[in-house]
Amino acid sequence: MAAPVLIWGAGAIGGSVGAWLKRAGHDVTFVDVVADHVAAIKNPAHGLRITGPVEEFTVTTPARLPAEVSGKWPRIFLAVKAQDTEAATHALAPFLADDGDVLSLQNGLNENIIAGIVGRARTIGAFINFAADWTAPGEIMFGNRGAVVLGELDGTISPRLRALHALMCDFEPDAIVTSDIWAYLWGKLGYGSMLFAQALGEAGIADCLTRPQLLDLWRQLGAEAISVALAEGVRPRGFNGYEVDAFRSGASAAAARASLAAMAGLYRGSTKTHSGVWRDLWVRKRRTEVDVQIAPIAERGARHGIDCRATRILVEMIHEAEQGTRGMSDDNLLELANRSAPQ
Repeated sequence: MAAPVLIWGAGAIGGSVGAWLKRAGHDVTFVDVVADHVAAIKNPAHGLRITGPVEEFTVTTPARLPAEVSGKWPRIFLAVKAQDTEAATHALAPFLADDGDVLSLQNGLNENIIAGIVGRARTIGAFINFAADWTAPGEIMFGNRGAVVLGELDGTISPRLRALHALMCDFEPDAIVTSDIWAYLWGKLGYGSMLFAQALGEAGIADCLTRPQLLDLWRQLGAEAISVALAEGVRPRGFNGYEVDAFRSGASAAAARASLAAMAGLYRGSTKTHSGVWRDLWVRKRRTEVDVQIAPIAERGARHGIDCRATRILVEMIHEAEQGTRGMSDDNLLELANRSAPQ
């Protein structure tokens, strides 16, 4: 059996991965800050329930609050919201074995934050695109499978990476390893900016992506993220219908339209119709990951002289929604499109 795994963050991502690994017979322990979620997971009468169209099952496994963690762990999966990465990494660091590693199961470029705290040699990157939602204490809705890619930050295909891949295949059989994890992470930023925009409205992801009036907005958001990635020395990669070449500056509208249709198709077959950002804003009423995931596109763009106008305005509008000064409306996306249009 593989080494014990401590999953720090038992929400939609960490909970899904941990549930599948536990069912496969691995030694899994969860850590989460939500006390009733922790209590449900470790309660034999409840456990962690996976619901949805892919599979439905329940596992019971040890779960702890951060203050209850002890010992040294050879493998920690970090699956907290991006804005909580720094605090969570400081919290888990005392429990990471000297020869252990932290796998970032998150959206964004959080690997850099983690590496700055526990060391680059003890940090492994991951790109994930499956769909899941935390719906209640001890319950996660798993909407559909998606890409899972693992990679060392320096691009090596190391023995520990291969061992980790073997482990993760018990969650996602089609998981792969890569020598360029940054290409996938930057690819997700362009895709992710579109999901943040969708979160401002009422319509689901599929309907937003195929709305004709928003085509130029999607093209602009994608082009900004891609241009910044290239300026950073990264050639972003596409996934699950998102074709990078279709959103590069100068690409045709027809290419973008075809890619958007493919992206929408993934969600039309899923019970997850809205993004996690949308749930954060309008269901759970909490801060989103915008400042750690999307704002850096514009911030890094400014260093390279790239004006990420659409991205900057999107971040402003998400902040307004977080603060309660902007309500949920499909008109928000039209406003974003109009304000982002080249002057």
